[in-house]
Amino acid sequence: MNSKPVIAINADFRPAKGDTFAFSWMHTGYYDSVSNSGGIPLMLSPLAEDDDLQRVLEKVDGLVLTGCKLDLDPIRLGFDKHPITRPMPPRREDFDRRLARMAFEMRIPTLAIGAGMQTLNVTCGGTLFQHVAEDVLKSLCHRDLVENCLRHVIEIVPGTKMDTIYGPGEIRVNSDHHMAVDMLASVFRASATSMDGVIEAYESALENWWCLGVQFHPESESASALDMQVFEAFIEGVREQQQEEVELLKFDTRRRVA
Repeated sequence: MNSKPVIAINADFRPAKGDTFAFSWMHTGYYDSVSNSGGIPLMLSPLAEDDDLQRVLEKVDGLVLTGCKLDLDPIRLGFDKHPITRPMPPRREDFDRRLARMAFEMRIPTLAIGAGMQTLNVTCGGTLFQHVAEDVLKSLCHRDLVENCLRHVIEIVPGTKMDTIYGPGEIRVNSDHHMAVDMLASVFRASATSMDGVIEAYESALENWWCLGVQFHPESESASALDMQVFEAFIEGVREQQQEEVELLKFDTRRRVA
């Protein structure tokens, strides 16, 4: 495949409040990282109709599920709301959940980051910790309430996509979350964990779906230069899945002719 893959990226959303109108926006790191890795970024607005969303997704080659400074609504997760939890606007969460579901059902190559990783895990049947500091025994600090450049060590699981991207052993990544994956959905396997056992990356366990979820933020200014490899691996994964689908179509065509 010589053409650049088109990558949809979901936008953030803020409702109208007082004199401030409603608006959608996106951290430039997402589309710059896709562009710099050989893809064409396409900003995806929170479409109201599933048919419209499916039509768009049928025309793109991959998807980045973005992070968010706000949280998934704990009430929808079956929790009482923790005082530190700040739910994202319902329009964004509703759309992100529908988008994640379609990405899974359509097997769209997906890179899920931060809250996007959490949303995809919940959508596929997993669960979350609402507040790591209280829910995880001897937890590390995963969010600095003053600075946004907190970094901690994660340990990479051998033989995973994270191993291919970074190599074996330990790396340091940026961290800005207080929710995290608890029970991993059955369609995923863990790719990296922090020293307190929190899942920091997972990947698809299905052969026909390229998917990687990372709790850290490779698109951010606080990321290391090596973290761009996450996006490069994603674009390469998109191309590989495209090629596999082309070969499968050729095989099916030959079998029908024979």
